[in-house]
Amino acid sequence: MFHRARFRASLLVLLAFAPFSLRAQSDPPRHKTRAYLHGRIYTNDPQHPWAAALAVRDGKVFCIGSLAHVLLECNAGHDPEETVDLHGAFVMPGFNDSHVHLGGAGAALLSVRLNGAMSPSEMQERVGAAVKMHQAGEWITGAGWDHTLWPEKKFPNCQQLDAVAPENPAFFVHVSGHVGVANSLALRLAGISKDSPNPVGGEIERDDSGEPTGMLKEGAAMELLRSRIPPPSPEQRRKGIELALADVAKNGVTSIQDNSLIEAIGNNTSAARGKATWDDFLVYRQLKNEGKLTARITEWLPFAAPLDRLITMRREGGTTDPWLRTGALKMVTDGAMGSGTAAMLAPFSDDPSTSGILTMEPEKLRELAIERDRAGFQLAFHAIGDRANRIALDVFEAVAQSNGPRDRRARIEHAQVVAPEDFARFAKLSVIASMQPSHETND
Repeated sequence: MFHRARFRASLLVLLAFAPFSLRAQSDPPRHKTRAYLHGRIYTNDPQHPWAAALAVRDGKVFCIGSLAHVLLECNAGHDPEETVDLHGAFVMPGFNDSHVHLGGAGAALLSVRLNGAMSPSEMQERVGAAVKMHQAGEWITGAGWDHTLWPEKKFPNCQQLDAVAPENPAFFVHVSGHVGVANSLALRLAGISKDSPNPVGGEIERDDSGEPTGMLKEGAAMELLRSRIPPPSPEQRRKGIELALADVAKNGVTSIQDNSLIEAIGNNTSAARGKATWDDFLVYRQLKNEGKLTARITEWLPFAAPLDRLITMRREGGTTDPWLRTGALKMVTDGAMGSGTAAMLAPFSDDPSTSGILTMEPEKLRELAIERDRAGFQLAFHAIGDRANRIALDVFEAVAQSNGPRDRRARIEHAQVVAPEDFARFAKLSVIASMQPSHETND
């Protein structure tokens, strides 16, 4: 017997009973009750791990236990809006994914998928197949290639893409999202040449003669080219997001913290300046208003955008709607391991010429962080290398010293490589180490 449930109806996943995993938002209006009966319900309560029934009122589970308890003692059987027989289906609380790129995932589902390509030639085959489906001059984009799977473990180059896409500008992002490769036509359209300087926080890779190889490292460099790619139509954007949301629901994820706006705007000050767009967020809002949003979304905002713009976005997006709201400010402080751009305290063992890339000077990062924290924003810093993690911890320490104590819930996203002497600082500073399993499995 239970008295009150501690999780929401919208966080339920009904396995082997798929329609209801996609109908969380269509729960009855206020003061209406829906009872779910004859299920095998995992409660996440060690004292009472299993139940046969639960009842939902006003979008929350308010009673869970035996059939008799739910229908009689909780009064859920008194003229409910709907009674659902689960027929023994397994039910569990849904997952929250604390770091996703929903908009990017949607775009990837509509573009060339290069995940799992085991060689440059297999990448070329997939790109060549896409070329046949496009008119000359149309952009071809995609993502997911991983050179660490290839025999020689070298980055691809523009010549390899030119061989299969000579008349279409093409750009393909690495599985990490931190570097990308373009063909020669795309480089020309973006004005990237031998004489182009590296942008702050990014790098244009060059060969021995100084010519661009096609590899663009980190957001500042990739933005030079991305800004020339036509945006998807509203119909394409929505279709991609719907495909991504369906995949989220299929895997039992019912709430997410999303980085789509970060992708759209960029993270360094030059990319963020004046480019804040609500395109993905507006699709989420449209789906919500139509009763078709199948996951609760907290949308993160771009840390480096002007403070007044961030305050406007927070006001327009809201912070209290349980289905769609704005959340933390996201800053990408360095790159990734696989791309060789994570900011490290020492050079990479397989490439002693580099110790990675910091996307913003630490002094500037500290200044902006103090200002944004003072305005009441939660801060979340992407940091993968041990140098980036140390700088992030230093910044969070400076923020607390400058603005005083409060429940900040500052986060370091990924926290992948941390110097042993910095481990204890996470607890000392109450910084959340927000880590993702993918970094353990593919690095």
